[in-house]
Amino acid sequence: MRQLRGQERVITGNRQTSWAFADAFVAEDEALHWARDRARESGLRSVSAGTGAALGLLAAAADAKAVAEIGTGTGVSGIHLLRGMRPDGVLTTVDTEPEMQQFARQAFRAAGFTGNRARFIPGRALDVLPRLADGGYDLVFCDGDRLECLDYLGESLRLLRPGGLVCFEGVFANGRTVDSAAQPTEVLRVRELLRTIRESTVLQSSLLPVGDGLLCAVKRG
Repeated sequence: MRQLRGQERVITGNRQTSWAFADAFVAEDEALHWARDRARESGLRSVSAGTGAALGLLAAAADAKAVAEIGTGTGVSGIHLLRGMRPDGVLTTVDTEPEMQQFARQAFRAAGFTGNRARFIPGRALDVLPRLADGGYDLVFCDGDRLECLDYLGESLRLLRPGGLVCFEGVFANGRTVDSAAQPTEVLRVRELLRTIRESTVLQSSLLPVGDGLLCAVKRG
């Protein structure tokens, strides 16, 4: 028992180093570096390499043919999702900034994807998502306005087929989600999202410690 406790102390002491190692485990190529540079220049935050790798893995595990993404950005997460999807899969990606979607188009081309692999829809997610097909998606990735995260969940449950996945990026909110100090409304919304998904009887969930936190849930059949 003493040995086990000692091992636990070692794991705790090295946890941050281990997380950093895991987050950088999958190397990124020039197309992703280009997209990240465009995001940085535009003042946008991209998903971490570890989060991107997890998204690609989940898309592959789901054998995803149809994926919806809330928050195109400059295409970093989209490249990872497309690489995990089936070769005939289509990514439907929504963003309020069409100029960022133009960067994403260039990034997708640089990554070797043809134009028919992605459908870009400019606009507010809660205006666009209701127009998408019920049960028509294998995975929904949410990286939009935290204030709207519970609405995204509701739309995602409608969009997903049984066995489909919904993922939310940034649920740690840079440590504020677990901080006992007073927090802004967007963090309170994230806490409510976490509770809702954890207590749901129609979702099987897990919170992955990659990047700024990736909350994932499978819609039960």
